[in-house]
Amino acid sequence: MSAGGVAGVYVHLPFCPYVCPYCDFAKWPMRRSAAARYLEALQRELHQAPKVPAKTAFFGGGTPNVYPVNDLTALIAAVREHFSLPPGAEFTVELNPDLALCESFEAYRAAGVTRLSIGVQSFDEAELRLLGRRHTAADVREVVRRARAAGFDNLSVDLMFALPGQTQQSWQRSLAAAIALECEHLSAYGLTIEEGTPFAQWQRREPGVFADSDAEAELYALAIEQLAGAGYEQYEISNFARSGFACAHNRQYWNNEDYLGFGVSATSYRGGRRQTTTRDLETYCQAALEGLPIPAESEELLGAARAGEAAMLALRRREGVELADFAARYAVDFLQFYRPVIAELEAAGMLQIGTTHVALTERGRFVANDVCGAFISHEGAYA
Repeated sequence: MSAGGVAGVYVHLPFCPYVCPYCDFAKWPMRRSAAARYLEALQRELHQAPKVPAKTAFFGGGTPNVYPVNDLTALIAAVREHFSLPPGAEFTVELNPDLALCESFEAYRAAGVTRLSIGVQSFDEAELRLLGRRHTAADVREVVRRARAAGFDNLSVDLMFALPGQTQQSWQRSLAAAIALECEHLSAYGLTIEEGTPFAQWQRREPGVFADSDAEAELYALAIEQLAGAGYEQYEISNFARSGFACAHNRQYWNNEDYLGFGVSATSYRGGRRQTTTRDLETYCQAALEGLPIPAESEELLGAARAGEAAMLALRRREGVELADFAARYAVDFLQFYRPVIAELEAAGMLQIGTTHVALTERGRFVANDVCGAFISHEGAYA
């Protein structure tokens, strides 16, 4: 990466054709006037940003493909030019697989998009309805066919497990259907209940409907087993890829590299300082359109806090913490500084200690949040 550059650029497009009852992202139902105003605000924010080189870009949401194709490709071109993205750089756009929103793949490809991430969640029709999704399994297959016809050779599918009422059999069928599509990448996420969502209200009313930790672990184990058998490597806790197709943009997050985020609720991280833009849509648009500083929360990670976050992120990766790199970047001996944490977790079978790396064991991956959190909370004397 060139001096002064960033690893990646994230752009948040918060409008959706409908709002799913489990989702807590900053998002709103699509209204053309509001979406057009937001796009103008986003262009203003981008124009004011420093022109630094980047390696990857990612458009998330929300539902980026809810935007008219000309608007979205113009934004893609602006990002590519402003951040000097090299030809062929990984450029991901998230998609909702509703067929009416998936007719512009050739235009995306021509604009420089190299990777599509498809929000499938399930191939079971009853589970899709429960999640508030309006596409069908047949729609997903057609979307993949259209993407391939447009020349895309890097496709990702998102799936969710531990859904209310989900069985091992229905989850196995969803995994098998995803594998049959022969996409290069697959993400499998356990359902997280977010406060303020309809699912959180439902859980309070009927807690027994939702999967407990043992059931969730069984479903996760099934995913690991089936995807490994189909040739996918689990390169991160929730992410699986065929050789050469790990998501470069997301790997930069787990490597604790610098990145820039644009749009409402987007996060940037540079030199240990993390800044997250307001989640209030009107506040964001008004400030950006008037050329004023956009309200944001900021924190600077120093010393043990910065090292702890780096350790947490690195342990999500299959290779874990690279000891020499960690010492060079954070001026701390990982094994020495975290000795009490490592000793306890190794004794519990959660960590494997090598000569060059420290990584989660298979058992550790099932309780990754707890294991990684132990490094965040460690408060040893930092040099």
